[in-house]
Amino acid sequence: MISLKIGIFGGTFNPPHNGHVRAARSAAERLQLDRLLVIPSAIPPHKALPEGSPTSRERLELTYLAFQEVPCAEVCPIEVEEGGVSYTADTLRTLRERYPGAQFFLIMGSDMFRTLDSWYSAETVLRLATPAVLSRGTKDDKDIAECAAKYKERFGADAVVIGNAITEVSSTELRQQLRERRGVEMFSDAVYSAIIARRYYGAKPSFDWLREKSYAMVLEKRIPHIKGCEREAVALAERWGGDVEAARESAILHDMTKYMPLREQLHVLDEYGIMADEMERADVKLLHAKTAAAIARARFGVPDDVYNAIFWHTTGRPGMSLLEKIIYMADYIEPTRDFEGVETLRRLCYEDLDKATAEGLRMSIIDMKSRGIVPHPRTEEALRWLMAESGMKG
Repeated sequence: MISLKIGIFGGTFNPPHNGHVRAARSAAERLQLDRLLVIPSAIPPHKALPEGSPTSRERLELTYLAFQEVPCAEVCPIEVEEGGVSYTADTLRTLRERYPGAQFFLIMGSDMFRTLDSWYSAETVLRLATPAVLSRGTKDDKDIAECAAKYKERFGADAVVIGNAITEVSSTELRQQLRERRGVEMFSDAVYSAIIARRYYGAKPSFDWLREKSYAMVLEKRIPHIKGCEREAVALAERWGGDVEAARESAILHDMTKYMPLREQLHVLDEYGIMADEMERADVKLLHAKTAAAIARARFGVPDDVYNAIFWHTTGRPGMSLLEKIIYMADYIEPTRDFEGVETLRRLCYEDLDKATAEGLRMSIIDMKSRGIVPHPRTEEALRWLMAESGMKG
């Protein structure tokens, strides 16, 4: 009877990236595995997890996403469910009971292989599984061979080498890249999306990735407006000492739901528990600001200031923050806008933002009334507040 060949690929997977996936694919192919068990640790015995890391169950969920397209791979929650410090020897004993007669291969990098004899119950590990060592190349192969000979003499254990299977990447460096809006190419879209949605590791989304997601949700004809709004928002933030990155994020995402049908917009309101009055619930032009903000928070993990800037970009509100004024006016004056008085309003934005915002609110109210549309009360409230705050006269 031919025994089942099972690979065991353990690690913290903090975070699980394309290098892990490439290594797993290489191991599965070279070893001709019937099954590859990917096992995130609960608490690793060899190193402490960095502060701010996802919980073990959150890492488990990310690992499911990372390996979902790998043939024969199965993410196994055994160590996460067990909790506590995860020792490979204990895990192998449990797996031996589950899969009697199976041939186990313990997949690991060369650095881990060199220290294997210092592991808890190393003799048990080497008795229950054959190390399958991922090699970086010729020099690595020599070091692995020397170490394998030592283990053979001491433990009577064999090892196999899997060449050219390593993607050189440091998890520490990768976490830093995520904080700097870099590293997107090292993840599947599913994993990167989950990291960004929950802002694990203090991650901030790549602006190119964010644009791709936003543009995919609107009609092509709307993209020049979004691009123009982004450019204007950044320029205004630079002029008035605002948060440039927050302004860019807000502008990129502000119109995501512009073309979402009303029924779907109402569903988004219900899904995220957002209140809307009768006027808003009847008008996509009003509603899309709230639904775009909701999706921006749920899918892209935007902070409160960005959420509010998107949420209020159609009506404004009393107490508008600097970022809210910037996005309101960037949306109003971006380069594709062409209406009487826009050039004057553009100049005013860079001379006095409060006066420009008040004038934008006033012009919006006048325009709506001229077309027989009742302005939203919050727009009129915002105008009164801004004029009172700035000492302007009506």
